Amino acid sequence: MLADRLEDKFFIPLDHPAIQYASETGGDPVARLAKKIDDGKAELDYAPRGLGYLPALMKELDINVDSQVLVFSKTSIQTEHISPRTPRAIYFNDGVSVGFVRDGAVLEISSLDARQGVKFYSLDMEKRTKPDLTNRDDCLRCHQGPVTLGVPGLLVSSVHPSNGTREEHGSTFMTDHRTPLADRWGGWYVTGTDGSQSNLGNNIKLVDPTHPGGPAGEETQNVTSLAEMFDTSSYLAPTSDIVALMVLEHQTRMINLMVRIGWDVRIAQHDGKLKEEEKELDAEMDELAAYMLFGDEAPLKDAVSGVSTFAKTFPARGPRDKEGRSLRDFDLKTRLFRYPLSYMIYNPAFEGMPDYARDRVYRRLYETLTGKNNSVGEFPVALSSTDRGAILEIVRETKSNLPAYWASSRR
Repeated sequence: MLADRLEDKFFIPLDHPAIQYASETGGDPVARLAKKIDDGKAELDYAPRGLGYLPALMKELDINVDSQVLVFSKTSIQTEHISPRTPRAIYFNDGVSVGFVRDGAVLEISSLDARQGVKFYSLDMEKRTKPDLTNRDDCLRCHQGPVTLGVPGLLVSSVHPSNGTREEHGSTFMTDHRTPLADRWGGWYVTGTDGSQSNLGNNIKLVDPTHPGGPAGEETQNVTSLAEMFDTSSYLAPTSDIVALMVLEHQTRMINLMVRIGWDVRIAQHDGKLKEEEKELDAEMDELAAYMLFGDEAPLKDAVSGVSTFAKTFPARGPRDKEGRSLRDFDLKTRLFRYPLSYMIYNPAFEGMPDYARDRVYRRLYETLTGKNNSVGEFPVALSSTDRGAILEIVRETKSNLPAYWASSRR
């Protein structure tokens, strides 16, 4: 399988002449904010109750509080402060995530550069005259490896029961929209309902050092309040929204795929091996296009509903066509999105891929959406003619820089 091959590579050299990960900086949202702070054009207010710079940082980076998700497995550089009573909060938008740990020393930040991929930063929680957003390449100890497709990237993992048979990353396995809900969110709090479906969320026994991997009870399912589990007033929101978690999972692998393909193509071009590696690169782009079309999405068996405002504010970020439709609109009955083509097609990182890669992905998407193909390479894509037509119309009206042939025909 292609996915297995992509995850075979431990890392891609950061110092390759076509990459220069450490030296080429300044293009991501956090780097731009850091420059504004250094130039005196932005300030970060310091909040009480142990929140420090968190609210001001989120405001500057345009991250909504309702994106909050909470993880209590020890997957952070500040593990000593993380437990089921003090989970780590993660807030995110399409390109930036911020991790907050109660009584932690720093805020942990990832930021997506359109060309270079994911950059990592920290911000000291201690009040300073001028807060310093520090570049943290040491984060790559966990954030570059097979689970991130060999590039500096992101990961969402689920602690598995002790008798699980999943491929492990430590005591966890990676999850995204392809993963059945029953295997998701071990080590996470989850607020919301998913009917008769089960998941691994809210089960603190999974991280119990004395009896690890304990089975979940009914009390862990369809949880709408976390107030009995820990002091939710210590956080910006009392929720760990199920819909936000599903979006974060989809987005995480999408980012890693875009970065990996961009790096592979740039390296092949630099080394004069583009023709030699064409077949392999095409297979990677098949994987990306199929993932964008949710061709391998795990179906929902019951409706999913969150308890925060995330399911309303996320679609409101648009863009929308003349009929009011958006790729950000949710379905949440049988699948995640109403129109299954990833909203990350609008992300600067998609445009930041080399022309060679982006053009070929556009071609694969177009051929599938116009019904020429019912698969992308080896990956089947199950879209109805109604879905295909709606997605085509939305993209044509809302996406700039489309290849000319996207507008050359109508259904």
